[in-house]
Amino acid sequence: MKKKILLSLLASTILVAQDIELKPLQITSTAIQTDELKSTDAVEIYTSEDIQKAHVQNIYEFLNQQTSVIAMPSYGNPFSQKLDMRGYGIEDGYQNIIVTLDGRKINNIDMIAPLLGSISPSSIEKIEIIKSGGIVIGGDGANAGVINITTKKNNDKELSIYGGSYKTFDGAFYLGHSDDKLSLSASGEAQKSDGIRHINSGKERDEKKLSTAAFNAAYLPIDKVELRAGAATARVDVIYANYLTLDEYNEDVKQAGNSNWGATEQEFDTDAINAGVSYYANQKLSLHADARHEEKRSNYITYSSIADYDYDSAKLSVDFKDDFFSISFGVDMFEGKRDSHASSYAIASDTSKENLASFLMSNFNFDNHSIKAGARVETVDYRYDDALNNLKDDYSLFGAELGYNYILDKKSSVFLNYAHAYQAPDIDRFFNKDWLGNVSFNGFIDPMKTDSFTLGYNNITSKNKFKTSLFYVKLKDEIYYYTDPSYISSKNTNIDKSHKYGFDVYDKFIISEIFNLALNYNYVKAKIDEEIQNGKNYAGKNLPGVSNHNAKATLSYLPTSSIAFALTQSYRSKAYAANDFENNFAQKQDAYTSTDISVAYTKDTLELFAKINNLFNQKNGLWIEDNAIYPLDFTTTAIAGLKLKF
Repeated sequence: MKKKILLSLLASTILVAQDIELKPLQITSTAIQTDELKSTDAVEIYTSEDIQKAHVQNIYEFLNQQTSVIAMPSYGNPFSQKLDMRGYGIEDGYQNIIVTLDGRKINNIDMIAPLLGSISPSSIEKIEIIKSGGIVIGGDGANAGVINITTKKNNDKELSIYGGSYKTFDGAFYLGHSDDKLSLSASGEAQKSDGIRHINSGKERDEKKLSTAAFNAAYLPIDKVELRAGAATARVDVIYANYLTLDEYNEDVKQAGNSNWGATEQEFDTDAINAGVSYYANQKLSLHADARHEEKRSNYITYSSIADYDYDSAKLSVDFKDDFFSISFGVDMFEGKRDSHASSYAIASDTSKENLASFLMSNFNFDNHSIKAGARVETVDYRYDDALNNLKDDYSLFGAELGYNYILDKKSSVFLNYAHAYQAPDIDRFFNKDWLGNVSFNGFIDPMKTDSFTLGYNNITSKNKFKTSLFYVKLKDEIYYYTDPSYISSKNTNIDKSHKYGFDVYDKFIISEIFNLALNYNYVKAKIDEEIQNGKNYAGKNLPGVSNHNAKATLSYLPTSSIAFALTQSYRSKAYAANDFENNFAQKQDAYTSTDISVAYTKDTLELFAKINNLFNQKNGLWIEDNAIYPLDFTTTAIAGLKLKF
């Protein structure tokens, strides 16, 4: 089996190709627009064509197979997955990545990860990943970086349908219209699976259902004014099995397990509306205003635990751009409230988090030089109310970015940047659960602050796109959950001092008209410098849940203009289990491996496709601690379907 994996890794150093030429792509989701070659940040850009060729069931799958981002189901929940980038750990890394959809932040105020599953892959125009940057525009939480997702605004019209193993079915559509005055788009998706793992002795499975819909419109009543509006909704009903012991995992990874608390069923609903206006005074000066309201409900049916959320946000900015100088400044506002209903474990409570920020980002271009400089000042206010308490706290935080890019020639550049970022605690960090699940107030904890340094090199020719960067991050008060083996002293708290360093390599090489190569490799080391909890000194320990090596490669073969084959290999090295801060558990996080293969046939407006994930039936899991393993990507699955464009 190891030989098969090694062979597939070697083979995947060759990636498919069509008769195309590579060129620097535009970075359009940031305040100051530029291209890859001139960027002062380490950036990955993936287009709608990249996403369509991957034939993924959701955005998590694309991120995990194609990008430097790691995605893993949150304690078994495939629709709410945790994200990691640059060594912040799979346990809490997602709270250090800002995710935006058409410029609107979709992160949550508590420990629920962003619901990327609600975004249909067919509706996406571009994904831009900015590593160790983005604090000035992204704000609170942009320590590892920012993932900006932009949806289509064109005349595409397409319908896709597929079915697969374990009675998986999916249907998605995108309808777009765009002319000089009016732009309209509508998209939606419905997905269902009978599940793979058993959830009880009766052999019932972990069923999953997802439905999403989105509508966006933009209208130019006069040449200088654009009016925008949109709405989106998502409905999730998911049952996910609990952890397994190591013996259970090795015996039958699909079983429910006898040592855990049983499966969890959650319903999660979200409805959002947004509106905006832009005024273009001239070709250089413009003003923008956008507002968004979102309502969510999380219902853990298993535990009779219901929480309602209300999010309101607004952003105002003034932009100026010419060939030499660009600047964007404005204010960013957010108010998030959670109404937690009474349950068997806790009394009813209201918790809120409010952010108010002002920001300024500028860029200077002269000859072969580009300089980026920006700053953000942000206040964060918390409030907690229940029948016994009325508590509040606030923080004032400062972020900054400074970057420099030098164009060596028409195809290559070097860059250097620095970012001072921060993460204010989410509202769940103020609470603890005892071993019976009873909730108590933990107290307010300190925000995390980071200083990141990145040195990079870009080389982009018509046949090869190569990027590499070195990074170092110094952290103060990194937020984590201390797990006491006796559970008596477990709590949310801060690591006093820590650091991370590593490097990234990305290469896409067009070898010939029928072959190209794409490789994404990341090395990271995350260390604890100063931290003592419950009499235990963690200085010098590795941050758990961080794999040192993360590699993805894709091999594609295009024998004709109509047929394409692709082979993708993903690999992550072993790591310490998520709760193993002493680095002494008997069990470690196993290495992750998965080999995926796909084939597509295209004729005019019709595409037929098929894909097999985890071709060699590798077992993978998320280790929390000894004998607490959540299986993921643990068996071979397949889908086949069609896509029709009209």
